[in-house]
Amino acid sequence: MICKTVLGKTPEWGKDCYFSETATVVGDVIMGDQCSVWFNAVIRGDVHYIRLGNKVNVQDGAVIHATYKKSPTEIGNNVSIGHNALVHGCKVHDNVLIGMGAILMDDCIVNSNSIIAAGAVVTKGTIIESGSVYAGMPAKKIKDIDPELLTGEVERIADSYIKYAGWYKE
Repeated sequence: MICKTVLGKTPEWGKDCYFSETATVVGDVIMGDQCSVWFNAVIRGDVHYIRLGNKVNVQDGAVIHATYKKSPTEIGNNVSIGHNALVHGCKVHDNVLIGMGAILMDDCIVNSNSIIAAGAVVTKGTIIESGSVYAGMPAKKIKDIDPELLTGEVERIADSYIKYAGWYKE
């Protein structure tokens, strides 16, 4: 992992985290326990702070950033950020799946128990309804989440990434 101090701020993380050799985490970044940051993922807390809760996985090629002095990025617990997703200057609550290649722009809020579909673009200031699936460009609500989808996808993926990280720690 590349870990850099920027402007006197050094990334911090909790216990049982995994960072691939090519993950980059810089600046004012604090993450909880059981997080994983995968190959070529970047968490860049240079222009504003970034906070991640527990059980957050940042998959290959994903980028988490913020907007200078304006929009930090806050991510809750049990969140999966899919391959090549971009999460920028926004707030993501607990139990959320952000699909591969999705883009979340400044000041959007993704409420708990939600899914952002692969390739979706959540435009600036959008508020994602709790318990919903959003898809498209721009992202729109396409349906409510049923309990099977919540446990079958959101929880399963977050738990799976803890297992995958264990393979690399051996």
